Amino acid sequence: MIYPSIDKLLNVVDSKYELVHIAARRSKEIARTGHLQMQESEYKSAKNIGKALEEVTEGFIKIEKEG
Repeated sequence: MIYPSIDKLLNVVDSKYELVHIAARRSKEIARTGHLQMQESEYKSAKNIGKALEEVTEGFIKIEKEG
């Protein structure tokens, strides 16, 4: 089972494409800076992309809608 589930993620983000964009940018930022929003022991994922998705689910990444 993949964590977090796509259903939980799509409750936070409107589209899959936007989700991919946000997660990719945050994953690259984690790789570059090493800065995490939660304690490392709190993450279920070992990879940066999974950590980025967990941050989206937990609300650490705010999505601003234009318009």
